[in-house]
Amino acid sequence: MLGKSLGGKASLANFRLYRLDGAGKIGSAEWLEAEDEAHALQLARELNAVTAVEVWNRNKLVGRVQPGSQAS
Repeated sequence: MLGKSLGGKASLANFRLYRLDGAGKIGSAEWLEAEDEAHALQLARELNAVTAVEVWNRNKLVGRVQPGSQAS
């Protein structure tokens, strides 16, 4: 997943972060840049969101982070 930019430096991959409401429906969405899927999930945990969030890589669900999840 980690690519190289034209300058030879590692580039970050784009993931989609969906903030879910209390009913599990998408309340908002934002882009998340991370080195790989594990890093994207770590960043999502560090948000300390009040509701669950999902991290997606294109059409693949990377994972769901519940409120209060701690960064590992």
